[in-house]
Formats: sequence, C-alpha cells, structure tokens
Amino acid sequence: MRSRPPTGLALDLGSSRIRLCTPAQRRPLDIPPVPGPPLVSRGRIVDVRGAAGVLAEVLAELRITRAQLTVVATTPVLCGDAHREDVRTLMAEAGAATVVMIEGVKAAALGAGMDLSEPLLVADVGAQLTEIALLAEGAVVEARRTLLGLHDRVPAAVLVEVIGDAVLELLRGERGPQVADALDRGVLLAGGGGLRPEITYKLGRRLGIVVGPAPAPHTVAVRGAASVVHATGRHPGVSRRTFPG
Repeated sequence: MRSRPPTGLALDLGSSRIRLCTPAQRRPLDIPPVPGPPLVSRGRIVDVRGAAGVLAEVLAELRITRAQLTVVATTPVLCGDAHREDVRTLMAEAGAATVVMIEGVKAAALGAGMDLSEPLLVADVGAQLTEIALLAEGAVVEARRTLLGLHDRVPAAVLVEVIGDAVLELLRGERGPQVADALDRGVLLAGGGGLRPEITYKLGRRLGIVVGPAPAPHTVAVRGAASVVHATGRHPGVSRRTFPG
C-alpha cells in the first residue's frame, strides 16, 4: 500500500544548507546551497523569495500537499520579530498552511532526548553562527549568540573562548543559579561543531565540565523539530501562524 504524504514536516534554515525532516523519517533531507548569492547568511534570511522558491520546488518533488501542511521551523536565538516575520512570509509563499517556530537550541535538546524539566545548557556551533542558551522548564530563558562559525575557519580555540565567555556571562547574570545547576549536567553540543572532537575536548577543559555532542549533532535540531510536529501545542516557547486558505 502506498504511504500517505506527510501533513507536517520540520525545516532548518541553516547558513550553509537547508534541511527538511518528517516525523516518519530516520534521516533528514539535506538541500545543498543553490548557485548564486546565499539565501541565508549568519542565521538571517537574506532572500525570502529565493528560499521560498527552493522550498516550494522541493515540496513539489516530494508530492507533499501544501494546503494542509504544518511546518515546524527552527529559528536562531535572539533572532527578533523581523526574522520571524520573514519565516512566516517564506512559508506563506512556499504554500504551507501553518508555520510553527521553535528555537533551534530547544529543538536540538529535544532531538537529543534531553530531560527539559531541569535546567540545560546548549551550545550550537553552526557554519556562520554560534549560539549558547539556557533552557529552563522547557523554554529558552537566557541566550547569547556570536556571528562566528565553522565556515570562518577560525581555530577551535577561538570558538571555545566565545562559548566559554558566554557561559561565564550567563553564570554572572540573573539566572546564575540555574546556569550553575545546568553546568552540573554538562553542556550539550549541537551543530557541525559537535562533529569536531577538538571543540568538545577544549570546551570541556575550558569550563571544567562534561561536554557531550548530540547524536548526529549537525541534524539534531531538525530531527527534534520533527518530533514535535504533531504536538506543538504542548511545548512552551513556540509561535504558530495559520495562513488564510
């Protein structure tokens, strides 16, 4: 019997590539960069129409019925209202019925199967963006980000210093006690940086704690987003928009 097309999927708009995943998929679909100027740069959508066109083409190839499609899209921390509006515009132009947004760091924690009932620190080292966030009671409550990533070809020690300084800054802030509790659990490392053993090792030495790369860290965020496609109402910190039919 032919399987029914999915009515929900997850979308990760990365600076280096776009990833899609449905709840039934074991391996996300990886869309490499298209020729020409980038669609996304430093975590920001710079070509909304171009990104919408690429996504619409992929959805058509997958024969996904967009009129009933719910998309869970990951967003960078501290992205602002303008970025979220760009995501909504992109999804409307691509033909999706509903878009739900979730921070990529939270999606990564879900994809890694972490217990979100206790404070958790997540570091996401991507191609052009490094994010550090404190999750408490299932939501991102404090975060820092730096416009620096793996594609900048800086030494691992530089990225480790960026993350370490951000963690110490969080520790000195209002959420210091929760950060301290989270440090007892260690740091979850996501993004392409999780594939770099030297980053894991050096960060652990820098902070004096356990740093654990997420399983398949480069795709853990989109897999985590896919896991909540049919349960978005039960997760705090998500933003939903349904487009007129």
